[in-house]
Parts: sequence; structure tokens; C-alpha cells
Amino acid sequence: MIKAILKGFMQRDGVHIMYATFAARILSFFASWIALKLIPNFELGYVIYSQNIIILLIPLSGFGATQALLRFGALAKTKGTQQKLYGYTLRKGVIFSSLIILAIGILSILLPQKLQSVRLFLLILSLQLITLFLLDNLKTFYRVISQNKKYAQIELSFNLLLVILVFIGSYFLKEIGYVIALITTPLIIFLWFSNELKIPLIKNIPVNESLKQFWSYSFYAGLSNVASQLLIVLDILLIGSLLHNPEKITLYKYLSIIPFSLLFLPRVLLTTDFVILTKRFNDKKFVLNYIKGYILFFSIASFIFILTGYLFSSQILQFFGSEFVPYSNVFITLLFGISGILILRGLFGNLLSVIGKASVNFWISIIGILINIVSNFILIPKYGIFGAAITSAIIMWVTSIITAIVFYLLYKYEV
Repeated sequence: MIKAILKGFMQRDGVHIMYATFAARILSFFASWIALKLIPNFELGYVIYSQNIIILLIPLSGFGATQALLRFGALAKTKGTQQKLYGYTLRKGVIFSSLIILAIGILSILLPQKLQSVRLFLLILSLQLITLFLLDNLKTFYRVISQNKKYAQIELSFNLLLVILVFIGSYFLKEIGYVIALITTPLIIFLWFSNELKIPLIKNIPVNESLKQFWSYSFYAGLSNVASQLLIVLDILLIGSLLHNPEKITLYKYLSIIPFSLLFLPRVLLTTDFVILTKRFNDKKFVLNYIKGYILFFSIASFIFILTGYLFSSQILQFFGSEFVPYSNVFITLLFGISGILILRGLFGNLLSVIGKASVNFWISIIGILINIVSNFILIPKYGIFGAAITSAIIMWVTSIITAIVFYLLYKYEV
């Protein structure tokens, strides 16, 4: 089972995506480390807090058009149709993203007095909704047309440039330079690689039932990704609100970097295979064999990650600084929680999108968010950032199990 998955992965240029994503994770990690070393923790805490609000909204940029481009582009029968969808989503997505930025600017006035310090960073970082949308849409189009090698090249180039600009910006301008690097890097890479396509922006496509399905799917896929992202960033937002200590935000952010970076593994595999899974979702034998091989592989990987974290947490955290070592319990707890996503949620969440049930992912995430808020309000005041880690680990496993059960039920009776 595992052998079959790996063989298909190799045939679809998955190795290029794996190398690029692995290098990207290291470079992204290095960029965060540079910021930690060059920017005082107090000011960096404000940037991280603001950035996590924007990260929460990024999946909704373009009204979720990138997610719809991936699925409907994979189902399109001709390359011409795929190109039209790309040009159409690019134009519409920039318009929708601009409206979200405008809304952020208006709503930021309502921030409570204790959060006014983050308003400037929030307004500037909101521009990422456009620059990251442009880049993500471009990468998605290359996946749709089965040019995974080009996708990998863009991913690697983006993260390499990010490290360079973060170092320059943080060294000379501290937190402002860091923010500028986060905004401009995706725009530069998009402009560089989009020149090769020469696809015109499509103003409108005739409205029909398929287009209605396109935007319905995009809306729920965007909401689902926002809700899923909220499950990740909610801890940081609540730590900031309940503890009123920017340094605690920085601590938790960097303690979670390595556990969350491990998500690149299922992302590599599913980034490579999403298009083929979409094209063959009616082939139940293929899909079920894929599921068995995937779960076996990531169960083994998760055991190795948790064991390594348990045995060597002090040595690993020492890399960030001695002040992180006393929080090894947070690090190990997050590793345990991430294993739920590695084994179940990453796979079945994507499979729900493959069969057109992105709305189900949204409602499962909403359940997780409600539990998260209640639990964090109880555990953070009592246990600090360790309470946030406990909440995250429980919710990751609960939502992962629910996602797997719901997929099997829908796949059995509706497909």
C-alpha cells in the first residue's frame, strides 16, 4: 500500500515538491529565527499577534477562488478552459481581496484600547491578502496543469527570497522591515514567474450552473480554511487577550514552529496527489487503497516524531534560546496533537474537498473552534501557555476523528 502511494508520488514529480517544500520549511523556520534574533521580543510579539489575525483571513482572500480553481481546474477537460479559469479567478480574487482589506481598515478602529498598539501592523500586513493570493493562485494553476516541477521552483524561490529580505529588513528597520519583507516577497515572485504564462485576465465568464457551483465551493472552501486556520492561531490570539504579555505570545509561537512545520509532509503528498484524487474520486478501490497506505505511513512517522520530541526536547528548544527549555511540556503536547492531523485530518479534510464537500470541513472546524474558545478561557488563566497546548492537542484529535468518520459516511452513501 505504501509502495503504491510512493510510486504514484514519484511519477507525478512529487520528489520535486518534497525537496522544495522541505527546503521551504527550513528557510521559513530560518526566517522566523532571524526575526527572533534581530527584533526585541516585545515588539515582535505585536507583529506576531497582528500577523496571526491576517493569517486567519488569508484563506478567504479572493473569496476562496484559489481552492475552487484547484478542484474545477482539475475537472476541466481542456487547457483553454483551465487558462480561462485562472485569468478569471485572478481578476475577481484581487477585487475581493481589496474589499476585505478595506473592511479590516474600518474594523480596526474598533479594536479595544489595549490592542491599539497592533493596529499599524495589522493595517500594513493586510496587504498580504493580495500579494499572497496572487502567488497562491499562480502556484495552484501550475498544479492544475500538472507542472508540479514549476510549482516546486516557485515555492523554493519564494522562501529563499523571504530569508534574504527578512534579514535585510529586520537588521536595518527591525519590526517594520520584517513586515515589509512579508508583504513584498510574494509579489516579487508572482511578477517574476507570471511573465512566463501570458494569460489574459478574463473579465467575466457566462453565468451558468457550473459557475454557481464554482463560487459556492470557493466560498465554503475559503471559510473552511479560515476556520481550520483559526484552530491554529486562536491559541496565540487568546494568549494575547488573556495574559496581556507579548513575550508569552513569542514563546508560544516559537514553541509551535517545529510541530506545525511537520505538516509539510502530508502537504507535500496531497499537493502532489490532489489533482489525481479529484479526477479518480469515483474509483473507490483506488481511493480506499490510498487511504490505507497513507494512514499506515503517517502513523509510523508520528510515532517517530513524538518519541524524538520526548527524548530530545531540551536539545531542540535550546536552538531558540535557554528561555524556551522550561516549556518542553508545551512542545511535546503540541507534537502529540499534530499527529492527529498527520494521520487523519490532513487526508480526510482534503478528500472531503475532493468530493465537493468543502462545507463539511467548515462545520467540523466550527465545532472545534467553539470547544477551543471555552477550553482556553478555562485552561490559559490556570496553566498559561501549557493550557493552550493541551486545548490544541485535544481539538486536533477530536476534529480529525470526526472528519474521518464523516468522510466515510458521505463516500459510502453519496459517491
